[in-house]
Amino acid sequence: MERVTDAPRETSSGTSPRDREGIFVAGPASWNRIVQLDALPDPTPHAVLARDSYDTVGGTSAGKALNLAALGRPVTLRTVLGADDDGARVRSVLESGGVRLLVEPSPDGRTESHLNLMDRDGGRVSVYLRAPGEVAASGAGWDAAVAALDAAAVVVVDLAVPALPVLDLAVARGREVWVDLHDYDGAADFHRPWVEAGTHVFLSSDRLPDHRAFMVARLGAGARLVVCTHGARGATALTAEGFVDVPAQPVEDVVDTNGAGDAFFAGFLDAHLRGEPVEAAMRAGAAHAARVVRSPGLAPLGGVERG
Repeated sequence: MERVTDAPRETSSGTSPRDREGIFVAGPASWNRIVQLDALPDPTPHAVLARDSYDTVGGTSAGKALNLAALGRPVTLRTVLGADDDGARVRSVLESGGVRLLVEPSPDGRTESHLNLMDRDGGRVSVYLRAPGEVAASGAGWDAAVAALDAAAVVVVDLAVPALPVLDLAVARGREVWVDLHDYDGAADFHRPWVEAGTHVFLSSDRLPDHRAFMVARLGAGARLVVCTHGARGATALTAEGFVDVPAQPVEDVVDTNGAGDAFFAGFLDAHLRGEPVEAAMRAGAAHAARVVRSPGLAPLGGVERG
């Protein structure tokens, strides 16, 4: 069911809006192996030589949280980690980056992990080695998440099954919800709860046949802001005032494009919270993304291990 455009927001959260501060993020964090290749491999048996490889924190919510913290924003991340060495590594990087963690234990004790194959142009093939299942929305951990959501000025809920209870809670609380739909194709059922709950919607145009039509539809359904990124072709925003297009910031010395979208999101949100208008916030997002892709890891100079 679509959200009614004049539905009340910010209702019964237990915390006065003027008393809220910081950003609450819910979603995935992982420990990933990044392998950089001259070109992505053809689907035939053969051997290739990697240009570089390293292990680092991954996950869209970890990327947003690390970049927001690097920009000086107080940020709390609710995520799922295992009781394994990878979980300890993820925790160490996030906490040393200034992120406050609310950790739910992984049902199987293992931390989410991906293998990302990257080419020189930023193309990526992600192989999910491990992914967490559902976690209970109850107990002391859930109570801490509820309190953190109520206390936060901004609520960000990312695409992940364990984040669904947080999405439902935010909607029930009448909170505005910032969501990132990534490469949504306009039809996938999995994305639907985030599509309908988002008041501030970010996504990529990679798989969207008509991104402007989708943006208009979301604004008509009640979203206040829709931002669609186009990689090296820049980004487009839509508010009640109309469309805004900005170019990407050119980068000659790209090292790792993993997390560029999360860096853009964080730069935009930081500028938005400073009171910047949409175009200035988009330029701030592009500038921060350009800084991030010049170094390995999800945030500038963050958490890379080489074997």
